[in-house]
Amino acid sequence: MIRTLIVDDSAFMRMAIRSMLASSSDIKIVGDACNGKEAVEKAKKLHPDIVIMDVNMPVMDGLTAVKTIMNTDPVPIIMFSTLTTEGSKEALEALHLGAIDFTAKSESHHDVNKAEKELVDKIRSIHSSNPNILRLINMRKFKGEVVRGKWRCAGDFGILIGSSTGGPSSLEQVIPRLPGDLPAPVFVVQHMPEGGFCRQLAERLNFLSELEIKEARNNEKVTTGVVYIAPGGYHMTVRKALDVTRIKLIKGQPVHAVMPAVDVTAESMLNVYGKNIVASILTGMGFDGASGFKKIRDAGGSTIACSEDTCVIFGMPKAAIEAGAIDVVKPIFEIPEEIVNKLEAKCNGK
Repeated sequence: MIRTLIVDDSAFMRMAIRSMLASSSDIKIVGDACNGKEAVEKAKKLHPDIVIMDVNMPVMDGLTAVKTIMNTDPVPIIMFSTLTTEGSKEALEALHLGAIDFTAKSESHHDVNKAEKELVDKIRSIHSSNPNILRLINMRKFKGEVVRGKWRCAGDFGILIGSSTGGPSSLEQVIPRLPGDLPAPVFVVQHMPEGGFCRQLAERLNFLSELEIKEARNNEKVTTGVVYIAPGGYHMTVRKALDVTRIKLIKGQPVHAVMPAVDVTAESMLNVYGKNIVASILTGMGFDGASGFKKIRDAGGSTIACSEDTCVIFGMPKAAIEAGAIDVVKPIFEIPEEIVNKLEAKCNGK
């Protein structure tokens, strides 16, 4: 039984969430709270398995509540908020503070069933994955130096980073430590719904990094030393024509139930960069990336997975390892150095 605490200042929304979860026999609602202060108190008293948290509330807002709970009684928290520009910014800040994921509130009757399924699926998946919340908190405290490389490159090179649940905090451990003179573009596939979230993530990482980080745009020319984050709701591919590589965003069908998907980007990169790819998979549920990383490794590319002891959710890295798709397994804080070393070796023909 997954013991769940609901936190929202709207009585209507608390009832709506109860209704969403009522048909799931494996989810038990152990209580609700109408503000962040009450949420902190009930999380301490009830010891829920998962907390569903609103952002904007009186007395104490959701962000303060997340920070307080993580410092006192860490528990997986799913933010349940609107995906407006401001809502995306707040959701990203919540993830930075320790929340493990977020789900968008439905803005129309048409979206209610979709929101219900997404919320139930995330509650089940996160609970079954047994995420290491303390590890997520401790990861944020590690601040390493930028890793420098010596480049003598001939040819085109590409870097791929894939992540899902737990990804934003993991990306903050990797991207800012890559050097500004990186002789390759970086393509980031972070599982996220359509909306402003990926743009906000790009802006945050850009502030922290030497590299330029941006949300990818359709038909954009690819440049070395730039990090392109796939926008939510689109697959990101790369194509080369007349010696120019461009990004092609595809509004297609989900792959492994996600869009963007790591596998889609990985396979398109092979057509452009061949063996000159360095790919790393960080964290997340499911098995997206396993197939694409196996093809990259088989083609002579280098593949890296985050180690279980420093991974928030070991699903995607584990699936890639078990598929024989990974060259080396490293702790999250050693992955930037591994990316630079692998790229340096490829650039210098070693």
